[in-house]
Amino acid sequence: MESTELVFIPGPGMGHLVAAVEIGKLLTSRANYLSITFFIIDLPIETATHTYTKTLAVIDDSTTSRLRFLHLSSPQSQSNNRNKPQEAVLVELFDNSKQIVREAIVENFMTNKSKSGTRLSGVIVDMFSDKMIEVATELCLPSYVFFTSSAAFLGLMFYAQALKDDHDRDISDFKDSDTLLPVSTYLNPLPAKVLPSAMLDKDGRLRLPLSTARMIRQAKGIIVNTFLELEPHPINSLGNEDGVPSLYPVGPIINLNQEPDDSINNWLDEQPDSSVLFLCFGSYGSFDEEQLKEIAIALEHCGCRFLWSLRQPQAKGKIGAPDDLARQEQVLPEGFFKRTSRRGKLIGWAPQVAVLSHRSIGGFITHCGWNSVLESLWFGVPMATWPMYAEQQVNAFELVVDLEMAANIKMEYRSESPVLVTAEEIERAIRRLMLDSAEEKNGMRKKIEEMKEKSRRAMLEGGSSYYFLENLIKDIKDHSST
Repeated sequence: MESTELVFIPGPGMGHLVAAVEIGKLLTSRANYLSITFFIIDLPIETATHTYTKTLAVIDDSTTSRLRFLHLSSPQSQSNNRNKPQEAVLVELFDNSKQIVREAIVENFMTNKSKSGTRLSGVIVDMFSDKMIEVATELCLPSYVFFTSSAAFLGLMFYAQALKDDHDRDISDFKDSDTLLPVSTYLNPLPAKVLPSAMLDKDGRLRLPLSTARMIRQAKGIIVNTFLELEPHPINSLGNEDGVPSLYPVGPIINLNQEPDDSINNWLDEQPDSSVLFLCFGSYGSFDEEQLKEIAIALEHCGCRFLWSLRQPQAKGKIGAPDDLARQEQVLPEGFFKRTSRRGKLIGWAPQVAVLSHRSIGGFITHCGWNSVLESLWFGVPMATWPMYAEQQVNAFELVVDLEMAANIKMEYRSESPVLVTAEEIERAIRRLMLDSAEEKNGMRKKIEEMKEKSRRAMLEGGSSYYFLENLIKDIKDHSST
């Protein structure tokens, strides 16, 4: 069979790139005639992508060898970014990269195509690079969206778009209200207070999710990093909605090949099974000193073992991930280190997958990034939710209210306009997660353990995600033969 090629345009940041590579590995492992070229738009805030792709390039593997990485220089931003939210800056950079991507596709696949022996059969775009669908359409190529969040959130995006286009109503009108929204992909009415900040910003960021939803509707299919057993209601709801492209829930897509940190791993090895609470708030999550003190007080009062990833509070206007906190002892309560030294460990950046996979981890306080949620489920670690930005608030709502699989700390928390979460609130969630009665603790733990098994079965032959990936490959193959 003629070799078939896909172009994959990941979104900004290592999290999106790693997830894209993992789905690329899955596709090429199941279709030996398929190769994928990743167009990586280099951003000034992300310095690790070159190192990562070079590492993959030297792996002598029949699957990885059919993955190619082409780095493209990002254009200059057209405006002052000092007062812009980070996601708005990133989307602007991607929007301005359309012409660069178009020229790269033409140069690499549409010039002297007959000599290459390869047929370009489509373009996969990240949910953050949705404008690239326009490039694919201009070049008469089918496009697929790799949606790196939940199916429930995808439904919320379509809901907001339909509200505007069909009823001329902005979802941002519900800001600061107690309105409960009838979003079809959630089992319970969705409180307006947990809507993503971008959807509440009528004068600026609201246009981003609306235009993204409109563009996604033009795609040939949507590859979603979820699985049927986790989100049966959202997936079935989207399948019954008019104007939604074919859905391929093929997750959980997780990079399991993460090297542990020896210092962290050695400490975890010394702890009893399921005894350690892990606190980690993602690549961009950080708190001010006042909030850090409240967390420390809660950890000290509850008495459980803990591993805490501490990051430097982000300077205003700075784009990129925060640094590790250099002088931890200066921002925490006096004597905290000494009083908790036998049962706690403070770290900077954490190899999250390696930590969650360790037998001693018994609970996870998380910012509810979708990758983190899937990783926690894969390893069967119960969660307490503390969302910070992006769509993390609605992820927390789905986990706590719809799925009843997590404890709530502060579902409506937002890092851009934070309220102080008290030590009492934090301690209450920790106790429910780690220390409460066996009956309550085991109820949540049992659900998580069951979902752990379902997540793994979904990826095996005969599983739901295996089935949907087969359908996706068939769709790509059918186009390549026409």
